[in-house]
Amino acid sequence: MEGSFTGGDEYQKYFLPRDYLATFYSFDQGPLPEAEMLKFNLECLHKTFGPGGLKGETLIDIGSGPTIYQVLAACESFRDITLSDFTDRNRAELEKWLQKDPGAYDWSPAVKFACELEGDSGRWQEKEEKLRAAVKRVLKCDANLGNPLAPATLPPADCVLTLLAMECACRSLGAYRAALRNLSSLLKPGGHLVTTVTLGLSFYMVGEREFSCVVLEKEEVEQAVLDAGFDIEQLLHTSQSYSVASAANRGVCYVVARKRSGP
Repeated sequence: MEGSFTGGDEYQKYFLPRDYLATFYSFDQGPLPEAEMLKFNLECLHKTFGPGGLKGETLIDIGSGPTIYQVLAACESFRDITLSDFTDRNRAELEKWLQKDPGAYDWSPAVKFACELEGDSGRWQEKEEKLRAAVKRVLKCDANLGNPLAPATLPPADCVLTLLAMECACRSLGAYRAALRNLSSLLKPGGHLVTTVTLGLSFYMVGEREFSCVVLEKEEVEQAVLDAGFDIEQLLHTSQSYSVASAANRGVCYVVARKRSGP
């Protein structure tokens, strides 16, 4: 129900990065649906940013949360990466990892998996250093703003990435459609949007707390991307789902789309 949608203030107060990471990113605990979802995303991103894939100078990740896995593939082909999130705690969690804080979350299992996809799981420490060097800034973001990175302004980017974030940030289909147009404003003409959207999801759990999502279907995502001024180059629809107790979704949609050059 729109009136009870989890707003930004509640994220700022109640979203605990470590609870979120424990639920969705405990990569080594066997074949859980959450681990399978992470592998699915890493495989998609490897295909998109790997040899012969997308490359450029600048990439902006919108709604990074407290996670870095989503830019592991991209750091091989983009030299200037911006991470961003709405909440102070999530940005602090990112900074901890970037600065090698002893209390930082251990991403090594995901990094090793990403390196395995690239053909050399032994270079995982080198990969971590490459990513740290590529991330130039961690900014506040709000996809509902005309400039999602306000008050910061960045030159138009070659790629905007947003994984599993827009459905949590937008309270309605209309808001989601508007948010995609906002993301488009961050891109050069011909630049790419890469996104994973959780379908049919009304809420997800972080610890004992419930956070709302806008329920989206594949056709709605597809149409919203087209209407935001993109041509879809890849749309992968899969039944991959999380544990019902964590996030009772009905599959996911992975989209790679190119911003049209014309009006």
